[in-house]
Amino acid sequence: MNTPIKPAATVILMREANNGFEIFMAKRSNKSPFGSVYVFPGGKVDKTDFDKDLYQFCEGLDDKTASEKLGLTNDGLAYWIACIRECFEEAGILLTNQNDHLIHDDVQLNSYRKKLNAGEITFKEICSTERLSLRASSIVPCAHWITPTIEPKRFDTRFFLAKVSSEQLGMHDGFELTDSFWIKPAEALKKYKQGDMNMLPPTIQSLEKLDEFSSFTDAFNFFAELGDGDIPAILPKFIKKNGAWVGYFPGDEGYNDV
Repeated sequence: MNTPIKPAATVILMREANNGFEIFMAKRSNKSPFGSVYVFPGGKVDKTDFDKDLYQFCEGLDDKTASEKLGLTNDGLAYWIACIRECFEEAGILLTNQNDHLIHDDVQLNSYRKKLNAGEITFKEICSTERLSLRASSIVPCAHWITPTIEPKRFDTRFFLAKVSSEQLGMHDGFELTDSFWIKPAEALKKYKQGDMNMLPPTIQSLEKLDEFSSFTDAFNFFAELGDGDIPAILPKFIKKNGAWVGYFPGDEGYNDV
């Protein structure tokens, strides 16, 4: 099956909490490509995210540096734009400078979000009108997953970590996401093992990695300090054995034989 692979971006939102940190998780609707599962906000990188005019609004990061971090020749910054846009659309959290008045105006913020989701305004128009300073430097890549070949829809997804201020609580959009909450990685993993939260391998492994850190700062700094090319792409492989699908991940015995 030669299914086209689309670029995508997923953002793990983090905020400080008592005795550690919390992450924002949401439940995808049954209409999503992967069904009703708990995820981090994100989606495909739109054509509009590659608009060079948007790059000027990214604070502390240029396209050359962003592209190098992702191992791309150019337009790496489009993934950061997609992260910020998807985060605003799906979670209602706008990753912009604290000095930007918009994030302190809930009425206007929600108005822009509704118009953006309805296709009545573009993200570029919001950035231009409000002269936003998008906090690109507070977003770091942390994982890279490629959808298995057996899936009818495939994505080349970059995962990112982003710092969020405590005043931005977030709320699911009610369409693509039907529930949302802040939760510690260990608690999310516990609920997954108990069968209370259905999750896919990329989400599970991201939570397991984050659970290794005791603080918000330690987790962010670990990924921020990774060098270019230090985040390998993970392509799960599946074959049928005795009528059941068996999955293999890089490093598993037999992975290269699948």
